[in-house]
Amino acid sequence: MNRKGAAKGVRAEMATLGGAREVERPRYAVIVDRISHEVPYYRAHLKSAALQGTVVVNDPFWWDADEKFFECTLARELGVAVPKTVVLPNKSYIPDISDQSLRNLQYPLDWDALLAYTGLPAILKPNTGGGWKDVYRVDSKEELIWAYDQSGGLAPGYRPKTMILQEFIQWKDYIRCICIGRKDILPIRYDPTAPFHERYVVDKPVDGDLRTRTILNAIRLTDALGYDMDTVEFAVRDGELYAIDFLNPAPDFDNFSIKEANFSWVLEKMSDLVISYACGECSRWKHPELTRSLIDTAASPGCGFLLPSKVRIRSRNSFGQRVSMRSATAKPSSCPPKLFRITAGSRGGQSLPAANAASFLGCKSPHCAASIPCGIGKSIVG
Repeated sequence: MNRKGAAKGVRAEMATLGGAREVERPRYAVIVDRISHEVPYYRAHLKSAALQGTVVVNDPFWWDADEKFFECTLARELGVAVPKTVVLPNKSYIPDISDQSLRNLQYPLDWDALLAYTGLPAILKPNTGGGWKDVYRVDSKEELIWAYDQSGGLAPGYRPKTMILQEFIQWKDYIRCICIGRKDILPIRYDPTAPFHERYVVDKPVDGDLRTRTILNAIRLTDALGYDMDTVEFAVRDGELYAIDFLNPAPDFDNFSIKEANFSWVLEKMSDLVISYACGECSRWKHPELTRSLIDTAASPGCGFLLPSKVRIRSRNSFGQRVSMRSATAKPSSCPPKLFRITAGSRGGQSLPAANAASFLGCKSPHCAASIPCGIGKSIVG
């Protein structure tokens, strides 16, 4: 990182956070966050820093709001297949919740109707969280109810989990994509049933049409979610890709598990991304009126992803109604293929009309270069 950034005056260090004031001069141009989901103080600090001009990867506001059930709905809206999914009421609640607070809930649940929708076997897992924790395969209604009951434990310091029930996809192939900057996508075959250190299957590369479709779907999801680092998993059944897990804002980048060649690829792409943010070479914000972008591209067998030359934009008005579709040519760029909110300096902003936003897809625009303040030491930290 420091070797690549030296020519641009960019250096990296471990962040030191503590006792932040509500308004203070940002100390870092970019912070790469891989721990705030486990340390709540960091998340509070990072939200404040983001408001005051620091680029935080990944966005702490979105990370706070994101959930797996929401992502399933989002994927459907984007045209990406997902398993049939149901979100379930909690098994139990903290003591301060009374029956009056729960009188809107249907009781008892119609388990037969839910299973008729998802089918059996099915997967029960938490609506948030990862690492394959508290994930159950159930083959009967009795197994489902038993597993559901386990989510309601009230041990000291434990909050009951919200669970989702999903159709089980009997896959013939499984792919995990490492996604950087919403434009660099590295599809790798993956075996979730193998021991942890053997899950990445590096001797069977993903190629051809399957590679192209995998990259397209991964970029649709990460672009819509705004995640600059993520992993997206697809199960392949009868030739169709099903997005299984893409809520991974602090993805596994350990060279022990992802293997050395993939680790080197991550280092190169992540360092390029954060240096571009630190120097103001690209902006992370989409234009607020343009809530969807579908990207036509071709995948290169020799690299993760090639920036598309054509971008189709679905424009929506403030009521969420689709009003038009336009096509534009994007300029080549090292920046994520997204639609920018163009800011003037480090405060305030100038919103582009929907018809003009596509012309700013390339990051070489002087407007884009002004969108991230980079006079604060140009420091990148993780």
